[in-house]
Amino acid sequence: MNVSHASVHPVEDPPPATATPVENHPPRVRMDDIEGMPGTLLGVALRFFQFLFAAASLSVMAFTSDFPSVTAFCYLVAATGLQSLWSLALAAVDVYAIMVKRSLQNRRLVSVFAIGDGVTSTLTFAAACASAGITVLIDNDLNSCAQNHCVQFETSTALAFISWFAALPSFLFNFWSLASR
Repeated sequence: MNVSHASVHPVEDPPPATATPVENHPPRVRMDDIEGMPGTLLGVALRFFQFLFAAASLSVMAFTSDFPSVTAFCYLVAATGLQSLWSLALAAVDVYAIMVKRSLQNRRLVSVFAIGDGVTSTLTFAAACASAGITVLIDNDLNSCAQNHCVQFETSTALAFISWFAALPSFLFNFWSLASR
């Protein structure tokens, strides 16, 4: 039986590179640092708009007296409350990263951002869809807008959809950066 045996051939060390000053080589731009990702100015802007529209939706719905009588409206208040807290917390993290010039492209951190963005945006979208269905039922099918706060319900629902629309790019950027690694 002829079996080949592995052989190791020694390789000489390459000569040490001479130290070159940093001025000769400009810093390289990583492809991962795309605007809209965590720790960028567009990322902070997206988080700010997520927070703004979710908090506005929450406020409009919470100031109506009869929203607790409908489960979908209670769900909208809970979802937009969670969305606004999540967006405010991540906006603070993004602002801190920009101020100290840190990159937030750690795989575990981006995974947490992507999962959190996915969960909160899905909850917000589902709550906005459920609330839209109830407002259509009240307005068009039951014709009882005179007794209800239809304008406030519709405004809150529209603001929740806008909040979801602002949250979607954050989720997609984070998910895309995970998939490209």
